[in-house]
Amino acid sequence: MKIKISTFSSYLHESSVFLKENEDFINSIADNLSTNIEYANLDDYDCDLKLILIASGGSENYFLENINKLKEPYYLLTTGKNNSLAASLEILTYLNNHNLDGEILHGSIDYISLRIKELIKKDNKDLVVNLGIIGKPSDWLISSNLDRKKVLKLFNIKLIDISLDELIALYKQKESFSYNLAGYDKKELDKANNLYFAFCEIRSRYNLAGLTIRCFDLLDTIHTTGCFSLAEMNAKGITGTCEGDISALISMYLIKKWFDQSSFQANPSKIDVDNNVIELAHCTCPFDMISSFKYDSHFESGIGVAIKGEFFEKDVTVFRLSSNLKRFYVGEGKIIANLNDPRQCRSQIRIKMNDDISCLLREPCGNHHIVFYGHHKDEIINNLYKLGMRN
Repeated sequence: MKIKISTFSSYLHESSVFLKENEDFINSIADNLSTNIEYANLDDYDCDLKLILIASGGSENYFLENINKLKEPYYLLTTGKNNSLAASLEILTYLNNHNLDGEILHGSIDYISLRIKELIKKDNKDLVVNLGIIGKPSDWLISSNLDRKKVLKLFNIKLIDISLDELIALYKQKESFSYNLAGYDKKELDKANNLYFAFCEIRSRYNLAGLTIRCFDLLDTIHTTGCFSLAEMNAKGITGTCEGDISALISMYLIKKWFDQSSFQANPSKIDVDNNVIELAHCTCPFDMISSFKYDSHFESGIGVAIKGEFFEKDVTVFRLSSNLKRFYVGEGKIIANLNDPRQCRSQIRIKMNDDISCLLREPCGNHHIVFYGHHKDEIINNLYKLGMRN
């Protein structure tokens, strides 16, 4: 963690003893956090958390004179000595009266250190992230357009439109490169790798935490698929989804954000209400979710490089946001089999659900559903209920 601090004090309190007390106080917090705390100019906010040390009484006017150099929220750190708490209370009252966000950090070193960790976690959570839409949703995803202002308000996610032509141009720049991946047609693997590096360049250009691609348009333009690229990206922590499905992209990004897990975007191919079983399939899956895999062709087109992954037979959560962001589906179950149906996409699983899945036949939230390991239903419900959504 990177912490910086700026100091306010009265000129009446600048003795060597006073300065040594403040230094020892800051060092104690730094030692407790196992990090360095750097002294910085008032307007220096290049850090995870900026603290404002109100070191003494009489610093209130000095703070007010320089408030335009500071940014919300104002985290006022106080030693409790030299009327520092009294000055902090006066400053925070001023901030509250002017609808400015602030907090006093005061108490034991352990308490202050814990609160600093919580604030860093909170501030990082509130950062706006970019998710890219390369092309637009596939034509058959007729219920997948989202209100972008609502996406930003609910999840701090900014959706960035990116031309498919830009990706294709980058791919063609890299087309002469060759890579060595055994076990499949070398030409097709080279094309898949070239596309992966084009995705990486797009991600870097637009500072993306994730992206979705109108992937079927790649079949006619560069004669390959995005299956390999998305499998690699998701395994490396960059959320990637197929078919320009924005709801699936946001669902997968939230899983990564909340649980630090990769997830599998898949089409429900069979729902057995009598036995509470669902089968799902897709031609890509994150490499870090599977025990083994083999390369295959893309199911619908028969070209490119798809991934046939073998999933672990573990407990899973199945999740999907609705495109109107009013509802969501979440359920828990266990993967009981990996399937090999030649009439389905290449990676295929059967899940025995704990919850009644007949609701998917009455009020679905969309096609693609997102599968990831573990029991997380309750936490998802808690997180989304707070945002006014219902399942």
